[in-house]
Amino acid sequence: MSAKPDLWLIPDAIFDGQSLRPGAALALAGNRSLHIGTPPADAPTRRVTGILTPGFLDLQVNGGGDALLNNDPSPQALHTMAAAHRRFGTVGILPTVITDAPEVLARAVEATLAVHAEPNPDRSLLGLHIEGPHLSIPRRGTHAADYIRPFDATTLSHVRRLRAADIFVKITVAPESTTPQDVARLAALGAIVSIGHSDATAEDVRALLDAGASCFTHLFNAMSPMLNRAPGVTGACINSTAYAGIICDGIHVADEMVGLAIRARPVPGRMVLVSDAMCTVGGSGHFRLYGRDIWLKDGRLVNAEGSLAGAHVTMAEGLRRLITQVGTAPETALDMAVAAPARLLSRPDLATPEGRDLADLLLLDAGWQVIGTVADHLVSQPA
Repeated sequence: MSAKPDLWLIPDAIFDGQSLRPGAALALAGNRSLHIGTPPADAPTRRVTGILTPGFLDLQVNGGGDALLNNDPSPQALHTMAAAHRRFGTVGILPTVITDAPEVLARAVEATLAVHAEPNPDRSLLGLHIEGPHLSIPRRGTHAADYIRPFDATTLSHVRRLRAADIFVKITVAPESTTPQDVARLAALGAIVSIGHSDATAEDVRALLDAGASCFTHLFNAMSPMLNRAPGVTGACINSTAYAGIICDGIHVADEMVGLAIRARPVPGRMVLVSDAMCTVGGSGHFRLYGRDIWLKDGRLVNAEGSLAGAHVTMAEGLRRLITQVGTAPETALDMAVAAPARLLSRPDLATPEGRDLADLLLLDAGWQVIGTVADHLVSQPA
């Protein structure tokens, strides 16, 4: 028997995972949402200023709250990262371990298996993103060249263990270090194979797409550019029907290029907003990676070589920039921050405000900034 609503919440509009619905109401029972609809005439209702949306999903998170997965591949670090990003409206993260010594990846896999086996698993932890070490040295960015290597049986074994535990896995690889046969094996396990950190040709990229790759990692960054006679990884990505993550902080990619890519994709709904956030989000402005200092300077995280070392941005900031600076339609921007990542995760339940914990639902103001969660609002403004 379905629960009976004890309150109908009526915000300015509700993002239902596909469209914004002005005047719609959301039925609530206790600390859970039930369904979108029209309240009966005698039902208790409450109007609230703001746009209600499911919380953001970030599929590329290196750290948060001063915890960096590469430096501390432990269950506690994963929980710390998730909690740090929740403060800014991101209710689900895909922790990311970048290129490193083999034992670092092994420990990150063990930590991921451990948190998902806990009695009450943290619903904010969505799986694991393995970014490297099977990349291109010329396009490595901040990834340490000493650890980059061809795809191997060890990585395949890690992915197999995670998938056997029904844990979502995204793995970023480059054609220079990974064969179509490797990609086919990974895809057969149910892993999402993402192409990135590559200087390859469009033809090389298409070979991996044909083998089962279905995503690209941070479009425009750390990939061969799109030129008039050489589409490169960038052009192959934009022309494909694969999903593509993109960072919208005004630093990693110019706003004009973000807008161009969104408009140019042949299939809608395949752009995914990501933060590529480091541990400075919800933390301090300095950390060490590979034993070297990384500093936050004018909104940029840079290493000693001057290379960008991840990002200091939240999904909330990226969403707002998409709408107010790039000029993206609000429904498209919300799709990129909520529904598209949910589709890539094969988690339609995360794209809808129905049947959710109220701590996973957000209220946004007219300027597209996070006011807080629905749970927080009900506590702070009781009837």
